[in-house]
Amino acid sequence: MFLHTKLEKKKEFIKVAFIGCGKFVSMFLAQYNHLDKIEIDSIVDININQAKKNCSKSGLNDKTIKEINFVTSLEEILNRDIEIFIEATGNPIIGTVHATKIIKQKKHVILVNVEADVTCGKYLSDLANNNEVICSMAYGDQPSLILEQIEWARLNGFEAVCAGKGTKYHPTFEYSTPDTVWSHYGLTKERAEKESGMNPKMFNSFLCGDKSAIEMCAVSNAANLKCPSNGLTFPPVGVYDIAKKMIPKHEGGLIEFDGQVEVISSIDLDKKDIPNDLRWGVYIVIKAKNEYVKNCFKDYGMVTDSTGNYSAIWRPYHYIGLELAQSIYSIALDNRATGYSKNYNAEVASVAKKDLKAGEKLDGEGGFCVKGKLITSQKSKKEMILPLGLTDKAILKRDINKDEFIKLGDVELNLPREVIEARNYQYNLI
Repeated sequence: MFLHTKLEKKKEFIKVAFIGCGKFVSMFLAQYNHLDKIEIDSIVDININQAKKNCSKSGLNDKTIKEINFVTSLEEILNRDIEIFIEATGNPIIGTVHATKIIKQKKHVILVNVEADVTCGKYLSDLANNNEVICSMAYGDQPSLILEQIEWARLNGFEAVCAGKGTKYHPTFEYSTPDTVWSHYGLTKERAEKESGMNPKMFNSFLCGDKSAIEMCAVSNAANLKCPSNGLTFPPVGVYDIAKKMIPKHEGGLIEFDGQVEVISSIDLDKKDIPNDLRWGVYIVIKAKNEYVKNCFKDYGMVTDSTGNYSAIWRPYHYIGLELAQSIYSIALDNRATGYSKNYNAEVASVAKKDLKAGEKLDGEGGFCVKGKLITSQKSKKEMILPLGLTDKAILKRDINKDEFIKLGDVELNLPREVIEARNYQYNLI
């Protein structure tokens, strides 16, 4: 808190580097001219020309762009005087390798790459702690914002009963592919891809539930919250009903456990928009632990359930990369992460999106072949289920039926040493 006040006294610049220069980073770049004491030293991207175009589109002038060191590999900048690296490739395997190298170089890293966090996050957090640096979630993404609410609640003596986010979800979206995604958004392929440069695979991951499973896995691991026994259920709930419905079933609500994650939908089963939805936001449900607090909920107009015991707070929007500076300043000024994996509670499992044949190559999150499902890490290890984060370019050894879990033994993997070490480390924690 009060980071801006601390920033006013800081004299040295905070040198940062970005790995990947896509949408999230472009949003940060749009704020860059208005930020104090942050200096972009380097940008790593496999397509330097496109990265420079993204910088220009985001509002950076030619002089600023020329002062940035553009390279195509992390190794070229690891020894530079850079304080914080921002990993934003979105690839969990590559991201884990990058983060491991950065941490071992005793530099801080911010994982915009939530996919890497849920695949190897506990390993990376512990590695960072051992090297006396920080591995942080990215503020602006929903997991970090949810954790901020949970931290507030627990700090002030409240129980975090349920926490999560909103999204637009329908059961039929689960089988969406990059070929069908735009019809669900009400866009044409021409409008979405050519005019707006939208990535169909990435946007499909938002739609089919993969991203929701990934983000709730991150929250579960960071906040020690349970995940539902059979995956996320996406009930359609408006903000004024969160305190009434996102409470345990034994209290008349919809959730399975005291202290769990869940995502709520902005549309109902008829695909109609529900009133006062939370499509872009985050929420937490808290519980009064005595009559006095319960009366305070009522006295101060807080939204509660019918008993008055449960209340909810929510934030209607998240500003994605426009808020990333919060993480940079938090590390540089407070030596503090804006969220990190403290546990290995949950995993995102790979489930066949269609009937798959031996020899077929899987294509990861948001693709044609698999969908992600939130499960416990115990189930993941016991049944040796293939994490979604390891599916890209994995080759099937046998036929898999639609809706069947894919096991590690079902695929040929060619994983980097860093990822193998990370996964073994996490399995050994169970």
